[in-house]
Amino acid sequence: MNTSRIPEFSDQSFDGMLNWFATMSKRDLLFHPDDPAEEIYDIASGKRMFSPAESSKAKEILDAMFRLHGDEVYEAAYPIFMKRMGLHLDA
Repeated sequence: MNTSRIPEFSDQSFDGMLNWFATMSKRDLLFHPDDPAEEIYDIASGKRMFSPAESSKAKEILDAMFRLHGDEVYEAAYPIFMKRMGLHLDA
């Protein structure tokens, strides 16, 4: 069975975006929303991070996020990236 590692984006609210990015982070799949998934490589192996099907699914999800929420996509991704990098958000 070949299942996608890309989570669904069923809750299309701002909190749903937060959840999507957090799930991607937990799965070690987090990437910047402006970067095409098909161009992301695993540094250790030199292989593409995502299969063509996963790249397509990630693109569809991010396109939907930008269509629905515009630049708020970055606001949803930001705290997840900061946490992933071990940095604290300003209070």
